This record gives sequence, C-alpha cells and structure tokens, in this order.
Amino acid sequence: MPSDNKMNSLQTPPTDLSPSDETGKSLSDYLPSLISMSLFAYCLFWLGQNESSKQMWLMVIGGLLGVALYHASFGFTTAWRNLIINKKGSGVRAQMLMLAIAVCLFFPALDSAELFGNDVAGYIRPLGFSVLVGAFIFGIGMQLGNGCASGNLYHAGGGQLRAIPSMLGFMVGGLWATSDYEWWTGLPQLAPVSFIETAGLIPAIILNLAVFGLIALFTIWLEKRSHGSLEADPPLQGINDWRKYLRGPWPFVWGALALAILNFTTLAITGRPWAVAVAYPLWGAKLAMLLELELELDFWSYWLQPGRESALMEPLTSDVNSVMNAGVLLGAFIAASLAGKFSFEWRLPLLHWLAALLGGVMLGYGATIAFGCNIGAYFGGIASGSLHGWLWLVAAFAGSILGSYIRPLFKLETKTVSRSSC
Repeated sequence: MPSDNKMNSLQTPPTDLSPSDETGKSLSDYLPSLISMSLFAYCLFWLGQNESSKQMWLMVIGGLLGVALYHASFGFTTAWRNLIINKKGSGVRAQMLMLAIAVCLFFPALDSAELFGNDVAGYIRPLGFSVLVGAFIFGIGMQLGNGCASGNLYHAGGGQLRAIPSMLGFMVGGLWATSDYEWWTGLPQLAPVSFIETAGLIPAIILNLAVFGLIALFTIWLEKRSHGSLEADPPLQGINDWRKYLRGPWPFVWGALALAILNFTTLAITGRPWAVAVAYPLWGAKLAMLLELELELDFWSYWLQPGRESALMEPLTSDVNSVMNAGVLLGAFIAASLAGKFSFEWRLPLLHWLAALLGGVMLGYGATIAFGCNIGAYFGGIASGSLHGWLWLVAAFAGSILGSYIRPLFKLETKTVSRSSC
C-alpha cells in the first residue's frame, strides 16, 4: 500500500496552478470580459431608468459599432497611410465598399425624408475655406495622433492608453475651435450642394457608385504596380464556430457592412447619420465649466445654435453623440476582452505622447470648423449626398500625406503598418 506521504502527494494539487476551465484558461482570464459586460449592462439599465429607451438603444448601437471597429480593425488613419506610404489599398477599398452600401441605404430614405415613419435628414453643409482648412488640419492630426475620431475611442476601449492624450487634445482643440467658429464660417463659401436634389435619386446613386469604383480600381492598379499582386484580406477562420464572431478578427468586408448598417440604424433612430467629433467640444466645455475657467461660452456663436446651448446645461447622458461614443468605447472593451487581447498599453516614448497630444488638438480644431470628422463629414457627408463630404475627403487625404511624412520627426513609424492600428 502507498504510504501516507505518497497518498498526500497524489491528493494535493500543485500550488502554482490557478483555477481553470476545460480550455486551460485561468478563471482570472475571464475577469475583463465579466467587468466589461457588467459595466455595459449597468449603463444600459441606468439609461433606461434615468434617461429614455432611445438613449439606451443608442448605446447598444454604439457598442456594436465598437465591436465592429475593433474586430475588423476598421480604421481610416492607417488605411490612408498604408496607401500613401506602402501603396497598399485594402483598407481604402473597404471604405469604398462601406460608402457604396451606405449610399444605397441612405439615398432613398433621404430622398423621401422619411424612414419607418420618422423624419430624417442628412448632413448637407456649405463648401468653403473652413472645410478645406479644417479637414487638412484633421488629416495631419490623424497621422500624428495615430488615430481618428472613431479610432481613438476603440483604441482606448482596447486598453491602448496612448489614445488618452489624443482624446484630451481633441477636447481642447474642439473647444478652442468653437471660439473661432464665427470667424471661420464667416469666410466666403458656396451654398450646400446635395447630389440627391441636384441630380435626382437614381443618377446620384449611380454617380457615387461610379466614383467609389474608380477609387477602388486606382488602389488596385497602384498596389499591383508596386507589389505585383493584391494583399489578401484574411477570411474569418472557423466560420461555423459562433465564438469566432465574438472573438474575431473579422475581415475588412465584415467591418464595412456592419458600419454601413449600423449608421443607417442610427439614421432611423435619431433622424441624422452617425457623428463622433461633435461630442468632443461639448466634453471640453463641460470640463472647462468643471474647472471653473472664465470662458464666456454663452456668447460664442457655436453654442448659440439650436440644441448646443441646451446641451451645455444638460447632463452628458442626455447627449446622443456622447452616449454613442461611450458605447463605442465600451463595445471595444468587450470585444478586446472576449478576444483575450485586452491589456493596458501605456509605455511609449515621450515624443509619441507629445505627438498624440498635438495630433489630438489638430483633430478637434479641424473637425469643428470643417463640420465634422472622418465619421460625420466623410462617412456621414458622402452618405448624405453632400458635396462637402467629397471636399472633406480630398482635403483630409492631402493633410494625411503631409502628416505621414512628418511622422518621423516624432519617431513614429511609417513603413510598418498593422491592421491593429486605426
């Protein structure tokens, strides 16, 4: 018979092992997922009890946007830099697909001005120096800050703390721009142009789809000319395994489809397309009020526009864009946790932190005077049939070209680009 010592050695588990499940994962590995989903559920409950069911559903949409952005690594900054520096266009082609789907969904609804019984309208803005200069500044800021308006949110949600100084800079730049807003919008500008009203519904759709196709074909030509073949978008492995949908990564195509549909859902609920940047000046103003800074916000023309003055007095939980932005951040937190990739990343060189802060200020200032960011002006503007969306795209892309080539001044990489970046 075995001795008592041998029996004890057989019955006592090793002390260096933590509890785990059948997959071999430690139970502590599930903690970020439990925290993220519990926090999201609490926010939904609180909004439902203290605000409205509309705000609750908008956070759900924001959460789904965050999941899609994270799992598809669907960014604008890296996609543009990848085309500019590396001559690879898979990210830009995904954007063209996203816009094509959005146009086919948005244009009929905007033409009838009604969707599911609710009034809807797009972002139709003037064409002027404020759009040109603001979008150009925003394009530089994208490359210095390593993220766009939506990218910073899902980066922060995934634990990349480098997005924090960029977001703080975004608030400062946005608030700064509201003080200059009257001057910028007082410069000479052309009246807003709607493709839907000017060309008619069907011609407008065909025209936009043709331009999307030409841009995609240009990226294909450029990539094949530079590399001989196209970079493949990796398919979702194990497509029959439902867990892959929760853990990712997703192909770019999936991200394009999800963003277009969720933006359309936002239009159906709020009557307007999805917007991100407009929340940042409000956050900056709220922070200034909290710090008791002596700013006469009530006399700045930006805050005298309908809805903005009341937003200063109301809680952020009543603001549509703030709720959706919070949803994007929490959705990315959930996605990163389920993928087992959530971790705090904060160790960066001082120059990188400085670039993030400076880039954030440029993002905030540029987006505010240009009537939006990569989401509200580019995505939302083009999906609305507004010519200013195309003007914004050209100016912001030009800014990104400059920004991509001055990145080395801050010791930021240029050649190596991964899908994990925005």
